[in-house]
Amino acid sequence: MADALERLRAALADRYRLDREIGAGGMATVYLAQDLKHDRPVALKVLRPELAASLGAERFLAEIRLTAKLQHPHIVPLFDSGRTGGPAEQQSSATAELTADGRRLTAEFLYYVMPYIEGESLRARLEREKRLDVEAMLAIARPVAQALAYAHEAGVVHRDIKPENILLSRGQPFVTDFGIARAVTVAGGERLTATGLAIGTPAYMSPEQALGDEALDARSDVYSLGCVIYELLVGKPPFSGATVQALVARRLAGPPPHVTNVPAAVDEVVRRSLATAPQDRFATAVALADALVEAARKPATPELSLVVLPFENLSPDPDNAFFADGLTEELIADLSKVRALRVISRTSAMLLKGSKKDVPTIARDLNVRYVLEGSVRRAGGSLRITAQLIDATTDAHLWAEKYSGTVDDVFDIQERVSRAIVEAMRLRLTPEEERQLAERPIDNVQAYECYHRAWTDAWTGTKEGLDSALEKIQEAIALVGENEVLLSAMGHVHLQAVNLLSEPDEAHLRQVEECVEKIRLVNPESPHAHALTGSIRYKRGDVQEAVRHFKRAYAIDSTDPATTYYLAGMYTISGKMDEARRYSRRVLELDPLTPLHQGWWAWVEALDGHFDAALEPVRLVYQTHPAEVMAAWMYVLVLSFNGRFEEAYGVIDRLAGQAPEHPLVKLLVCFKHALRGDEHVALQDVTPEVEAALRWDEHASWQMAGCHALLGHRDEALEWLEHAALNRGFINYPMLAQYDPALRNLRGDPRFASLMQRVKERWERFEV
Repeated sequence: MADALERLRAALADRYRLDREIGAGGMATVYLAQDLKHDRPVALKVLRPELAASLGAERFLAEIRLTAKLQHPHIVPLFDSGRTGGPAEQQSSATAELTADGRRLTAEFLYYVMPYIEGESLRARLEREKRLDVEAMLAIARPVAQALAYAHEAGVVHRDIKPENILLSRGQPFVTDFGIARAVTVAGGERLTATGLAIGTPAYMSPEQALGDEALDARSDVYSLGCVIYELLVGKPPFSGATVQALVARRLAGPPPHVTNVPAAVDEVVRRSLATAPQDRFATAVALADALVEAARKPATPELSLVVLPFENLSPDPDNAFFADGLTEELIADLSKVRALRVISRTSAMLLKGSKKDVPTIARDLNVRYVLEGSVRRAGGSLRITAQLIDATTDAHLWAEKYSGTVDDVFDIQERVSRAIVEAMRLRLTPEEERQLAERPIDNVQAYECYHRAWTDAWTGTKEGLDSALEKIQEAIALVGENEVLLSAMGHVHLQAVNLLSEPDEAHLRQVEECVEKIRLVNPESPHAHALTGSIRYKRGDVQEAVRHFKRAYAIDSTDPATTYYLAGMYTISGKMDEARRYSRRVLELDPLTPLHQGWWAWVEALDGHFDAALEPVRLVYQTHPAEVMAAWMYVLVLSFNGRFEEAYGVIDRLAGQAPEHPLVKLLVCFKHALRGDEHVALQDVTPEVEAALRWDEHASWQMAGCHALLGHRDEALEWLEHAALNRGFINYPMLAQYDPALRNLRGDPRFASLMQRVKERWERFEV
């Protein structure tokens, strides 16, 4: 073999300098070499002599060149391939190499060249760490799945996915040897079969590959990736056997043992990827990755978790539904004060009003163990309330009670129900929780109803709804005076006018500031005051200071979905994606049914450059809530990021028919025409009034920059982009500088480079 190496060195001396052997596998020996022409280190891989002897060299080289077209961030590209040397018949019997059974080998070498990746293989990491947690697994599996999906769309199946063929460098995975197994199989044909040489690695082969099926598709690689994921989580492959035949038999006999150290949903995804029949697996690698991400954010159901279903209104007057809703929301507010208990927020709970789902299904969908349901009958001044607590895991009724009294007794009944739930769950309250449970921020029934009607009006998002909400809050204040809860509600209504772009101006923010000042007179460390202050700072572009206030509010009350959502949003536009993921998952735990919260974790993926991973979850949110402007807006952008323009145009057209006057809808119509290059109509609906509204929002300003960039308006694009980044806080440098396809036309402009340098400095300085 030393002679063979010297012949190889001599044959390639004009192009490559072989330094040393760095690895050997079932198909090839790998050398670290120097590409003399381009002065760069490369990995030069030489097929094993017995394998080369069984191949049609020309067919092999033709097949391997097909993989040179694969250009993906997580695929190690093919630099070069070739043959060198001469046929064995030209050698003397003294120098020709023989196999163990006396067959003469070819003297020519078949080789291919790839970049030298500094780092280690996934196999080396596994040998060192034994197994990985779910987050570390996802950081590897998702990019690998994206690489596989890209290759599959190009018609290339890897056929040999295993830890040895996944390289890790600077925290990123790279798939190597794409198409080599296929090239060997195609070039070898019957000759390869006759030799008994197996192409692929038995522990990771799909059943159909192990049984010799050559017509493999994407689902075979999905199976192999499933094997790798299983090994990452468990520390060993899903199947083993003393021989290849024994391993295949074990694989066909049934599923592998469960993965027990991860959420059950993750185990289910892994097992589906390892289904024996291809049709029972995920159809694509991206579908597998998306399912893993979705499953990973669903932790095991906490023992102490509860949803309060909307109490049914049994009153003769349908208008008393507000009273039943108010009781539901106050019970949620009370029980949320118990830190040991995870309670689904009011917004998600109220979306279950009128649901036909049974209790176990609701509990499973929300990932909770306990469900509280009840009814309210109000007739004149009389009141009758029933309530029952159900353990959804057993469908057992743990507690039930009926309460009778007058309307004025509602606050006492509310507290009695809350305490009964705490007792049924055997929770021990701290002195502070005891005090908070006894508090009655609004102790007047009429004011109490005004407050809850105000929230209902505010959530419509219309100017009329917001004006009505402010009137009702003023009515409540006239009855009980200014207090922390009512002032906070007033501040949030003013913020809604700015956030929803229905009436964005400084006057609303000054009103919010007045509310904050009054709240602090009552409670200097009120979480409401900190959250409102964070919102003011955010709308004025000081995102760093906004984060500080939101974090102080979160430290005091970590059960508020609005505060949690704002933190997720602040970290997303600031490009601090680990924190963005943390808070977006937390807000889903608290408020899993609100459309914007459902879609935000996927939006984080999109703004981290994982466009394909964001597509399916955002689509599901849009399909569930097609009338939600923000859901449609996110879906359109993610579709465009993935190059699915016709689908995006359809969503825009439907939305324009539903809410033609909304500033974001006018922006999307502009975006559609900009993508098409219709310069003469793109900006016709973006009036000065619409522009003024859009400038209040960092996302809208960023998208306006993209519209102008697509139209070739560089000056306008740069002005909008500078406004989004430096005035509104959109400093997600990787998204702006690298990922956003709409800004591609700007990236050669020196002014863009200068602006990105300023953005990068702010991004790097931003304190998490």
